[in-house]
Order: sequence, then C-alpha cells, then structure tokens
Amino acid sequence: MNWFKWLKKENVGHQARSQSWVLPDNTRCVQCGICSYNCPIGIDVRQHAWLGKPVKDSHCLTCGECVARCPRGVLSFGRSNIFESPIAG
Repeated sequence: MNWFKWLKKENVGHQARSQSWVLPDNTRCVQCGICSYNCPIGIDVRQHAWLGKPVKDSHCLTCGECVARCPRGVLSFGRSNIFESPIAG
C-alpha cells in the first residue's frame, strides 16, 4: 500500500471518529470494566454501557481504545451531529 492511500484511509477514519460517539449495546455488556480500564482519559465507559447511553463526555478523545478492547463487541462508533449548529437556518 502506498503512502497516499494509507494517509487517505487514516484521514477518513479520523473524520468518522471526530463526528461520532461511542455507542454501547447494553444487552450484551457483562460489566467486566475492561473498557473503562483502557480509557486513557479515565471515563467510566462501563457505566455508560450499563445504562445504554452514548459516551458524550466532552473529554472523550474518540481514540477507540474502549471499542477495540471490549471482548464482547459491545461498543461501537455511531455517527452524530455534534458539530452542527442547533439553530436551523
């Protein structure tokens, strides 16, 4: 794979993560805590998963560590409109 394709692939992935939240599937979560343990910011992702709420913490880097480390595949990235203006023009 040449560098241009690799950089383009990385850029697309970064754009998708920057416009997404971590979304849990609380029906599959067993509360192991691996997601929270691997969060570099210290967000209690496990609690979000337990409650079935997206991780909307402003400190979340959307680095993907919690998503990648979840052994049951409970967490995923979901598209959101967090950067759109709330005022419709």
